[in-house]
Formats: sequence, C-alpha cells, structure tokens
Amino acid sequence: MNMPPTSAVIVILSGKERDVLTRRAHAARCAHRDVLRARIVLAAAAGDANAAIAREVGVCEDTVRQWRHRFCTERLEGLKDRPRSGRPRVFTPVEVAQVKALACTRPADHGLPLTRWSAAELRAHAVATGLVRPVASATIGRWLAADAIKPWQHRSWIFPRDPDFAVKAARVLDLYHRRWNGVALGDDEYVISADEKSQLQALKRRHAETP
Repeated sequence: MNMPPTSAVIVILSGKERDVLTRRAHAARCAHRDVLRARIVLAAAAGDANAAIAREVGVCEDTVRQWRHRFCTERLEGLKDRPRSGRPRVFTPVEVAQVKALACTRPADHGLPLTRWSAAELRAHAVATGLVRPVASATIGRWLAADAIKPWQHRSWIFPRDPDFAVKAARVLDLYHRRWNGVALGDDEYVISADEKSQLQALKRRHAETP
C-alpha cells in the first residue's frame, strides 16, 4: 500500500523572529548561508511549499526540509552551524571536480531511473562508484553552489561530454597547487593561464606607438 506524502512542518514566526530573519535575508554583509536559511524560513512561514522554496532560493528540497525542521525544533538557534567533532574531512580538488562533472551529466547515462540529480542522489552514486570518499549531501550541495551548478533545475544539457575529463582536470588542478607530473614547481617556474575570447578582434590601436 502506498503511504501518503509527509506534510511539510508548519512554520509560525513571532514578531521578533520575523524581524530578525527579514533583516538577515536582506543584509549585504551577512554570510550567504545565513541569508539562504533566513529566506527559506520566511518563505515557509508564508505557506510556500518545499518545492517552490527550493526553486526560488536555488537549493534542493532536502535542504529546505532540513532548515524548516531545524527552525521549528530549535528556533533561531537552529539556523546556526552545529559544532563539528574531530578534524573535518578534506577532499581533494580532483574529487570535487569529478562530483561537479557528474552533476553535469544525465542520470540515465549511468543507468539510473532518474530524470535529474538531487544532492542526495549525486552523493550516493559518487560514493558508490568511487569518485569521492564518503561525503555528506550538504557538502556536495556547497560544492555545486560555488559554481552555480543546479542539476535539479536543468531543462536540457547542450555541451560535449569529454570521456577524458578526469585526466585533463587533474593536470589543471595540480597546477593550481604548483605541481606538474607529481613534482613541485620551483621558485623560478610560473604557471600562465590564457583563454580564447571568441568573436573579438583588435581592429586598430587605441593608443599611439611610443618612439
């Protein structure tokens, strides 16, 4: 028998809580994560559904559910980051890049019966296939947000998928850390990056040549 969907937790704000969250949601110098959490709670208090809030704020529905529940149980204190025990796990740039590359593919390409990725589904597949060590869905969400990658909002993907992406990306990421072929660069060695600016031509000099 199919179970009915779980109803979203109802959010009711006091006047003080609404004032605090409204200021936080519009604060120019407030941390981005705090702005998002405030917007989520304000939208939930306005009666918006989780899916609508996720689209408006630019996060996945799991994130909306998390902060809606945390606020209802812990109020404003629940919107703060909880202290972490032990040393935080450090992921390599290659692991992060491989997860981002996975997010830019279709689940069907990997034999999954999904139309689009969520952070939780990305985490499960990436860990299962060895692309990344065990990682939280929230961490993957932060990686994608850093580059504005939102696979749960895509309409279509129109770009080539390079089967050698991981190998090529690893070389570039090593250079960011001043390493080439496993050897650290010397003090007199430099990394120069350039990119092509298509459809842009220098037609004439803007300044006269110096004698």
